Amino acid sequence: MNLFADAIAWLADPANWSGNGGIPARLLQHLALALGALLLASIIALPLGAVIGHTRRGAGAVGALAGAARALPTLGVLTLFGLALGIGITAPVLALIVLAIPSLLAGAYAGVSAIEPSIPSAAKAVGFSPVQVLLRVELPLALPVMIGGVRAATLQVVSTATLAAYTSDVGLGRYLFSGLKSRDYGLMLAGALLVIALTLVLEILLALCQRMASRRIARVPAATG
Repeated sequence: MNLFADAIAWLADPANWSGNGGIPARLLQHLALALGALLLASIIALPLGAVIGHTRRGAGAVGALAGAARALPTLGVLTLFGLALGIGITAPVLALIVLAIPSLLAGAYAGVSAIEPSIPSAAKAVGFSPVQVLLRVELPLALPVMIGGVRAATLQVVSTATLAAYTSDVGLGRYLFSGLKSRDYGLMLAGALLVIALTLVLEILLALCQRMASRRIARVPAATG
């Protein structure tokens, strides 16, 4: 209980909410790091997963790649990148990209491949090109599942981004590493609570986005029937 009280006292201290090392600054760093890694991973994984789902080819490769990437220990990957690239932000960004790709790739593939084959066939019958079928028919219908993949990747990346402080002085993870070094476990707990709170907020927002996308898709048959 004293440890929890120490964490709450640290969070309530106005001095910890200002300056370059304050909570708002660390929070923005954490978000920028996580969202940057997610954006770069999305550029790689979402188009690839959508194309594989559209062609129905390469499903085995998706499963193998996703399984292999998920089996990699993130701290080990971060250490390897850190040794190769040195201290800085590049190593954690690359490690987080590797972490994010499997969920994004699987979500895009599963969303597109799960669409009833008669729907893209009907679009082709009215003159849609393969690219139009993918962009205007399959991707909108696959959106809820794709958001689910983004949701899973976001939760993994945001929570794991604390490790960025292992090679650079950024993010909420700095509180955990500083607390561990100084044996200030109240500070460590405060940092962990901040990460948990951020993760829960993003989970709620993405869950709402996924629900809205699902409702939009559910209204399509009623509107066209």
